[in-house]
Amino acid sequence: MGEHVIKLPDVGEGVAEAELVEWHVNVGDLVREDTVLAAVMTDKATVEIPSPVDGKVSWLGAEIGETVAVGSPLVRLEVEGEGAASEAQAGAAMADGEKEAPLADGTAEEGEDVAAPPKRPQPKAPTAKPAAGAVEAAAKPAPVTAGAPRSEGEKPIAPPAVRLRAKDAGIDLRQVPGTGPAGRITHEDIDVFVARGSRPAPAGLQRRTGEEEIKVVGLRRRIAEKMALAKSRIPHITYVEEVDVTALEELRGKLNAEKRADRAKLTFLPFLMRAMVKAIGEQPAMNSTFDDEAGIIHRHAGIHIGIAAQTPAGLMVPVARHAEARDLWDCAAEVNRLAEAARNGTATREELAGSTITITSLGALGGVVTTPVINHPEVAIIGVNKMMVRPVWDGGQFIPRKMMNLSSSFDHRVVDGWDAAVFVQRIKALLETPALIFVEG
Repeated sequence: MGEHVIKLPDVGEGVAEAELVEWHVNVGDLVREDTVLAAVMTDKATVEIPSPVDGKVSWLGAEIGETVAVGSPLVRLEVEGEGAASEAQAGAAMADGEKEAPLADGTAEEGEDVAAPPKRPQPKAPTAKPAAGAVEAAAKPAPVTAGAPRSEGEKPIAPPAVRLRAKDAGIDLRQVPGTGPAGRITHEDIDVFVARGSRPAPAGLQRRTGEEEIKVVGLRRRIAEKMALAKSRIPHITYVEEVDVTALEELRGKLNAEKRADRAKLTFLPFLMRAMVKAIGEQPAMNSTFDDEAGIIHRHAGIHIGIAAQTPAGLMVPVARHAEARDLWDCAAEVNRLAEAARNGTATREELAGSTITITSLGALGGVVTTPVINHPEVAIIGVNKMMVRPVWDGGQFIPRKMMNLSSSFDHRVVDGWDAAVFVQRIKALLETPALIFVEG
């Protein structure tokens, strides 16, 4: 038998390390070639690490949430033959002939006599942590089921003080569920029983104790870090304006009814993207990123719109590049493509980075008003709220109109309140008169 060392491969250009977000195997598992061993993440891109050989897992090199350097040993397998040190292929193998990095735990390279590596504690799934006092209860017989009356002649367990209190109050202790050890009735149980109007608690309504510890790793940790960075560094100003999208919705319906087979179905977002492109043409400062450490504003010519998308893994922001060069249907097709890539986890690093301004929308759950968090280091984000039919006064009567709020946030270090209002008002005018979106110049 030999040992095969699988190292973390080069998972992307310029990437020196990755975060371990999931183990698919445990020590002692038998694996075959191409079996997925683990998943690592960098820059919101998740990469699966397969096994290049058949073998038995003898050692795992990190715990979930730890950062692993490229070239460091990740898994050791017991294999037939002499074994070897290798790097699993994960979409981007290290260059041919590149010298392998030394083992992270200080062991020698292949061929040297070394002691067997110490076994590392294996990651465990989150478990419920008992609250104070729960351990003692767990070691004793289970309590009587709450709400279940005791049988005739069964004596309830209660201390003298509780019995006296129940007698004075005219309470039949046989009807009081006990939550103490072995079903012992406490003063708190009497309080709950009285609060329920001296009626037994319905079956299943029991007190719960304990807590669950969930380690923040992977995409959730990156989201947390990104949000904390944005809120700690950017002084937000949020501007909310309502938009009458009745005419836009009528136009959208007609265009979808007459669309060609080679065109994507139009949603609200492509119209908003084109409106933003025209508004940015008049206020290019909105299409900027701010290097707050160097004190430099980078004003971009290309308009790369990030589309905040909720996925099973968490919030991602795929980027529709060069929106200024896309027409309405091209915007729609790109939004659909990026949303699908984000949902199924196939979005590339390039598709998840480089935005210059962002749109965020919760769709039908958009609410009336939101306070979007700017996608650092950008200076603006446009938030789309829920569309609702509301009565609107036209000067002579109330008429039903399709209304939607735009909740937009700006970096107040770069964007003044007046400029933010002018920008949103320009978008509002374009959306309320959608024919203007198609006018060039």
